[in-house]
Amino acid sequence: MINNVVLVGRLTRDPDLRTTESGISVATFTLAVDRQFSNSQGEREADFINCVVWRKAAENLANFTSKGSLIGVQGRIQTRSYDNKEGQRVYVTEVVVDSFSFLESRRSRENKPVASNNFSTTNNVPNEEPKQDPFADTGKTIEISEDDLPF
Repeated sequence: MINNVVLVGRLTRDPDLRTTESGISVATFTLAVDRQFSNSQGEREADFINCVVWRKAAENLANFTSKGSLIGVQGRIQTRSYDNKEGQRVYVTEVVVDSFSFLESRRSRENKPVASNNFSTTNNVPNEEPKQDPFADTGKTIEISEDDLPF
């Protein structure tokens, strides 16, 4: 049986770091994951996925990410239930994160202007030439044999 989830998205709020009675760190967060298609108004929608991460990984996530951070997570879907104060059964489905990756630096998220599609950048370093796209349209056909394809 397989229960494996891989998500890439942005945090909708700062992670909520708590400690259990036995001293184990746990962080909960919601990840906004864009859908691959647009709705009838031409707008992109997103799914908001509840996630939980434990121990040292929870501390690292809480210390080094914040609302809007782009991260990738790998884990498994878990369902659980409990009775609330009113005696009603509440069902929860969440991703239990086994590992995560930072997909952008804090500095780049806070200071980076919106990227354009011209593929040339400047690093604000004096006397440095802008980097050019090595795959810019040269008008030449690229020959690729079937042996070069990974599938």
